[in-house]
Amino acid sequence: MPKKKKSEDLVHESLGHRISKHEAVCAERMKTLFKAIDEMRKDIKDLRQDMNKGKGAVHVLVFLAGLIAAIIGFFKWNG
Repeated sequence: MPKKKKSEDLVHESLGHRISKHEAVCAERMKTLFKAIDEMRKDIKDLRQDMNKGKGAVHVLVFLAGLIAAIIGFFKWNG
């Protein structure tokens, strides 16, 4: 005839099961968070590249506008 488990042993087994279940849920959440952080890093990197391209385009436009203004000013002053 098997011995009956004490209620304290049953509580410890139940707690162990609940803790392992909790750890599994937390591990899944952490995995999801790390994936989301990696995606955000990629998005930030892409945004930074787009911003740098935009800054380059603005620099070129300002240079061309300055060049055109200098040429127009030169001909008006000499004209």
